[in-house]
Parts: sequence; C-alpha cells; structure tokens
Amino acid sequence: MSKKVRVAIIGVGNCASSLIQGVEYYRNASREDRVPGLMHVDLGGYHISDIEFSAAFDIDREKVGYDLGEAIFRGQNNTVVFAKVGKLGVPVHRGMTHDGLGKYLSEVIVKAPGPTADIVKILKETKTDVVVNYLPVGSEAATKWYTEQILEAGCAMVNCMPVFIAREDYWRKRFEEHKLPIIGDDIKSQVGSTIIHRVLTRLFQERGVELEHTYQLNFGGNTDFLNMLERERLVSKKISKTNSVLSQLQHPMDKDDVHIGPSDYVPWLKDRKWAHIRMEGKAFGDVPLTVDLKLEVHDSPNSAGIVIDAVRCCKLGLDRGLGGALEGPASYFMKSPPFQVSDERAHELTGAFIAGRVAAACISDPEETVAPRQVNLGGNGLATGAPQRDATPVGSES
Repeated sequence: MSKKVRVAIIGVGNCASSLIQGVEYYRNASREDRVPGLMHVDLGGYHISDIEFSAAFDIDREKVGYDLGEAIFRGQNNTVVFAKVGKLGVPVHRGMTHDGLGKYLSEVIVKAPGPTADIVKILKETKTDVVVNYLPVGSEAATKWYTEQILEAGCAMVNCMPVFIAREDYWRKRFEEHKLPIIGDDIKSQVGSTIIHRVLTRLFQERGVELEHTYQLNFGGNTDFLNMLERERLVSKKISKTNSVLSQLQHPMDKDDVHIGPSDYVPWLKDRKWAHIRMEGKAFGDVPLTVDLKLEVHDSPNSAGIVIDAVRCCKLGLDRGLGGALEGPASYFMKSPPFQVSDERAHELTGAFIAGRVAAACISDPEETVAPRQVNLGGNGLATGAPQRDATPVGSES
C-alpha cells in the first residue's frame, strides 16, 4: 500500500492551478489542528503533503511541453496566486482534443502541434493512482474517451465536470468490473452557489415555506465562463445544477419557475464569480417571503479543497479493493452523484467511509461494509443538502 497519492490531471486550467497551489500551501499543516480552509488535513491516514502530481495533459501550446509547475501560470489562466510553486518535474503532455475546444475557446487558445500522447502508457509508467478530469464544460466525447484510457490504465477517477459518468449505470459497472473507484459528477465548491442554493431550498422545505419561483444567475471572467457562452455546451451543466438544487424538495416545481445556470462572461472579473440567487415563496397565511442573495468567490480555489479530499477518498478505495462509485463521498463532493441525499446525510456517510464503516455502495446497498481487517482509520467532513434516497443509519462517527 503506497503512502503517497499519485495524481494525474486532465486540463491544466485555473482549477488545476488552485489544486496544485493548495497542495503546496498546506504542505506543512499540522495533522492535529483545525486548519482554516480545509475540511480534512489528515484523511484516512493521508496528509495533504502525501499528494504527488504524476502526469498532466492539455492541448494548449502555451502549456504543452512545459513543466506542470510553470504551466499552471501560463496561457489564459488567471486565478489568484496564493502559493509559490516551483518545478514539479512533471511535463504537460499533448492530450486529445475531440470536443474539448469549443467555438469561443478556440479564439483564445491555439492547439499544440504534434500527435496525442499515449495516455495509458504514461499513466502506467508514472504509477498514477487517481486521475482528475478538469476538461471544459461540454467536452462529452473527450471525457468519455479519457475515461476509457483511465480504465485501461487501472486508475481511479475524480470527474469534476458535468459529463455524466459516475451516475450512469454503464460507466459505474465498468469501474466495478475493473475494481476501480470513481467519484463524480460535477464538483461542488466548498461554499458555492449550488451548495448555498441547496441549503436554502432545504431550509424552505423544513420550515414549511412553499418555494414558488427561484433563479440562480452566475457570471465570471475565466475561460470556463467564456466557454459557456456557447449555449449548446451547457445542456449537462444546467441539468446538473438544477437537479442538485431541486433534489432538496419533496414536491416537483414547474420548469418555468426555476432557472439555474451560467449567464454571462465579464473579462475583468478574471477568476472571480458572482452569483445572484433569488427565492420567492409562500409562508404562514400565504404571506410572501423572499430571499435575495449575492455570493462573490474566487471560483477555482473554491473547489480545490473538495478535490484534495476526493482524490484521497479514491486512494482509500484503491487501498481497500473497492470498485465503482464511492456513493457517500460522491454525494458530498459532487452536484450530480449517483444518488442524491441530504447534505447532512452525505457528510455523515463520507465520515463513515473514511473511517471504514461503509464501503462503496453505502446508499444503494446500505448493508455493504468494508471488512474490519482492512481499515483502522478515522476522519470527519463538511456538509451539503436533502434526499431523494437516504440510507439506513451507520452509527455514530468515531
């Protein structure tokens, strides 16, 4: 059992930059202390400093061929710089394009020359444990192509993008057959527009307020928002964000009463994202109740801590010989997991998974447990929203 978590990255954009900076920033964090910004310093015996970057893939000529530690600050990347990162000794290889480069991105990104690298060979030779998918929204064919490479190479996967892999029976079964863990789909930010909207929706539900209309409008200045100006690429993203929020309601809402999704690109915001959320409901005596909220975040760092936890959960899954979707962590870390549960329940199940009290299928098969001899680990988590399907209790956390 390796004491390191070897991580490869597909797509060396702002999210990759924040992830790599974060690993450096928290490298010396105390295992015993509560550290601001982190959900877990130590997760199941793996410290943040145990994460090592093994390989990286991109198509941008400003990044391909450069050391990963340099590439994260090149090209169109414009996220906040909060940590010094030296050379990592990891070259950025030429990846596969497929549908990864949309209309607007192709106006600011030039493809690197040369053929696609041998992804499977590189992942195997670098002894990669977990591959993180950071492809642009709408990269349906590219994500599925990379997923095949990941399976063939024998790696776990964290699918941060709203291309449905972990939640689909076909792909879940493929990972189960290969005894490889997957956490997906579509990363939740630590405190982002979706998690806040979910929690408020759940609050309306639990306090007896009928939600009649709601919207969530998001805009920012990074290439993610530039890419999403191409509305055809937004289908899965809108589905993912909308279903994540509406999963907190016991009763359906008419589609005309809900609007959730990216709305515009404002270049001077750079990697900042502004989200406007409005909720209109009926309270006691049918009296109107309205919530108007604005959230401002640096978009990419807001998800990096989640990915740091997700890759370590995948490594625990590999250590324990688990295959398929890790349902507890997926419900906690992702907008579109295989099964939606309340955020409180997702938090509980993730803690139980880390501690080794439940295995991969803790929601679809609550009786599935990890053999006690395989684990001797503890841990905690953060929190998110409400159920379509809740598992039976797993007992108190240690």
